[in-house]
Amino acid sequence: MKRAIVMGGSYGGLFAARVLSDHFEDVVVVEPDVIGDDGLGRRVPQRHQLHALLSMGHTQLERWFPGITDELVEAGARLGEGDDVQFYLDGRLKAPVAGARMLGATRPFLESRLRRRVAAVENVRFSRAQATDLVLREGRVVGVTTTAPGADGRTEEGETLDAEFVVDAMGRNSPLEDWLVRHGWSKAPVDRMRVDLGYATAAFRRGDELGSTVIAHSSPGPAGDYQPTLTEPGALAAVEGDRWSVVLAGYADHRPGPDREEFLRRMRRCVAPIRTVAEGCEMLGEVRAYRFVESRRRVHSRLSRFPGGLAVVGDALASVNPVYGQGLTLAALQANALGSYLCSTSSPRVPSWDYFRLAEAVVDGAWQLSTAADLAQPHVTGPYPRGYRAQKWIADRLTEASVRDAEVNARYMKVVNMELPPKALTDVRFLARAARVLLSS
Repeated sequence: MKRAIVMGGSYGGLFAARVLSDHFEDVVVVEPDVIGDDGLGRRVPQRHQLHALLSMGHTQLERWFPGITDELVEAGARLGEGDDVQFYLDGRLKAPVAGARMLGATRPFLESRLRRRVAAVENVRFSRAQATDLVLREGRVVGVTTTAPGADGRTEEGETLDAEFVVDAMGRNSPLEDWLVRHGWSKAPVDRMRVDLGYATAAFRRGDELGSTVIAHSSPGPAGDYQPTLTEPGALAAVEGDRWSVVLAGYADHRPGPDREEFLRRMRRCVAPIRTVAEGCEMLGEVRAYRFVESRRRVHSRLSRFPGGLAVVGDALASVNPVYGQGLTLAALQANALGSYLCSTSSPRVPSWDYFRLAEAVVDGAWQLSTAADLAQPHVTGPYPRGYRAQKWIADRLTEASVRDAEVNARYMKVVNMELPPKALTDVRFLARAARVLLSS
């Protein structure tokens, strides 16, 4: 196949471009932002926040970019294994998980290395331009129109790129739906859940104060109050540049802000590793705060018609509460779905129904986990799924058992890390073990 276009060059777009390079002679990534060697750009403010790469996301990163873990570690990232990775619930350290493995790196650092690897693929090229519309003919997408940045900062007319296949990776605020309506198509139905989350990230100089710790993550207990009384929710990761990256989160009126002293006070109410950093490490730079109002997913499979030759990935498809760290992993798994679809489809020019079914199955697992946890917050008003009270009661008991028992926690964390689907927590033998753990305490 001749040409595919990816609209958007962030994490999801880079993964999509790598997958498309196996199927098309020419892959063009259209991205207007100027992204430096540090991986920072102006258009994605959340790049500054601490991002988790779940174990399944790490597996997919290595699958599509072999050897990148060693490359990242050599450049300064930290690889945490076993006891280097710690999870806390209500201030209690959870049972250790054999084989736990997580990468400590900032998103700009990770994304910059990913971009270099994608740019090195022979049939992939980058175009610094803004996608402005689709070109459609006879019910399918045949190209993309663009504008280009001018020398004086104003935009100039760009080019129209022909394509056999187009991927929307323009993020949460993608204009794709408006373009489709303008061309006579319907918007995809959207599921929403308002969570009113705020989170803030700061960097600290890192020494040997926490030994070999790479990741420490603290969650509130099953009660899920957005004004926690035991410990503040947050996480830290050892990242490149001999730094700690610390993120704190809160809901509604308890959202963290950019004030340095307030940030340090909240850190001192966290679990021991985060308190240690607050008390003994120098803060570097400013505190960056970000607000996430609602989780949102577009469900294209509910449409009766859709243009051929078009797919959607990343936050343009689904954006769930980032406190659970699923975003980067979701983008990678959607790229997997795209690869499977292109291997099996008779033509990329037909509507991508099979892709959307595969991608939405992945999204559904993340949506179930995040929204079930969000509904425990007193300010979140639903919608509640059928049987929610019983589901929450069981989930709370499993969470408690995961603190005490390594085997229960191993499966629990495989679901959290998107290695297993949520239904893995309903296995009868697993539930029986969790019950025995609770009864024996």
